[in-house]
Amino acid sequence: MLGLSADRRGRRAVPLTPVTHAAWPAFAKTLGARQQRCAQAGGFTGQPGTYCLLPDAHGDTARVVCGIDPSQPTFALGGLPYRLPADDYRLDGDALAPADAALGWALGSYRFTRYRKPHTEPAKLLLPRALLDEVAPTVEAVTRVRDLVNTPAQDLGPAEVCAAVREVAERYGARCREWSGEGLLKNGFPTVHAVGRASPRAPRVIELRWGDPKHPLLALVGKGVCFDSGGLDLKTHDGMRWMKKDMGGAAHALSLAQLVMASKLPVQLLLVIPTVDNAVAGGAMRPGDVIRTRAGITVEVDNTDAEGRLILCDALALAVESKPDLLIDFATLTGAARVALGPDLPAVFANRNDIADALLAAAQAEHDPVWRLPLWQPYRAMLVSSIADTCNTGASRHAGAITAALYLQNFVPATLPWLHVDVYAWNDGERPGRPRGGDAQSLRAFHAFLRRRYPRG
Repeated sequence: MLGLSADRRGRRAVPLTPVTHAAWPAFAKTLGARQQRCAQAGGFTGQPGTYCLLPDAHGDTARVVCGIDPSQPTFALGGLPYRLPADDYRLDGDALAPADAALGWALGSYRFTRYRKPHTEPAKLLLPRALLDEVAPTVEAVTRVRDLVNTPAQDLGPAEVCAAVREVAERYGARCREWSGEGLLKNGFPTVHAVGRASPRAPRVIELRWGDPKHPLLALVGKGVCFDSGGLDLKTHDGMRWMKKDMGGAAHALSLAQLVMASKLPVQLLLVIPTVDNAVAGGAMRPGDVIRTRAGITVEVDNTDAEGRLILCDALALAVESKPDLLIDFATLTGAARVALGPDLPAVFANRNDIADALLAAAQAEHDPVWRLPLWQPYRAMLVSSIADTCNTGASRHAGAITAALYLQNFVPATLPWLHVDVYAWNDGERPGRPRGGDAQSLRAFHAFLRRRYPRG
């Protein structure tokens, strides 16, 4: 596994001791004179992100001390795997929970290697087998999100997204159904077809089902736009450059489904992923077109670059037909959410205070933040159409994340608990444990939330 290895009796490893800046003066007094001089000469004071190699009497490394921020435990060791000398390390001390250390180390060891071999290998952190097994599903799920989002659209189209779903389904004994191309019209997915019909790669919808029918139904939906040109309302170069990541919602939904199945939560699981290219061609959807959606609601297309909510509305309608106990959708939906909250905070909308509060509590406990925004009903006036039941966008640029969520709410019955997540799925720069590129955001929070809502045994 990424940067991690099972600890075996007798295997040599360098002790790795995390310390806080506040605890360092007292800890330093426990060291020998040689090691104290070494730390002083290197200017080590326990500041987060720093480390110091402490020698033994022969000048070999006897211990590594590293500074951590106790308020950010998950990625506390995330910057070390490629900075420390290539060796085996073993966690020492109690300043950091072993699971946080292991997860941060593994996520910091990640590199996307499909097109370029890594220049170096990460250092290894040795773990007891039980701890390795505990963190493995989360590491695998985050890695899946990162790999999918990082893959260029040339190699990840609708067919490849569906193949990724089938791969996970086969592993856990789940069942899949798939619709594509003109079959979308015959089977009630007109908005998915309208968005994706201009691409030579046929639009698709894939459904995964797993679990005991006696258990409550959990429905997950993910936006799978493999590349978003904006359609006829064409994006600028800057706006289009990273649109390979516009299937980040699908990657999150699939990886959360994987965690649900790996955890054997007592649920029926329904995963629905609509996946398309939003391309420009003679058959492209036009501004002003009116589409009758799967739910029977008519939508006037005000902007072809608001395509994500169009493919989601048919997928939500399909999920609603099964009357789930809880419905969650993930989507890289709006730039407005990023303007409001920045790149690190996924925006969450909920039609129930109790599920929103439970999710926020889980996010805080997991140090995997989300931020709730309101479903402010007066803003529905921004989506009014003169010829259809609703527009997909409005003339105003105000409250774009909220109006997008309100649009989706049209397709979710008021009686059905629902969470909508507007996620960035990306890191703009290198940070400890979070390399530049695709990333999972709120995945651990949602998994913890679901484990509490649907406890085993």
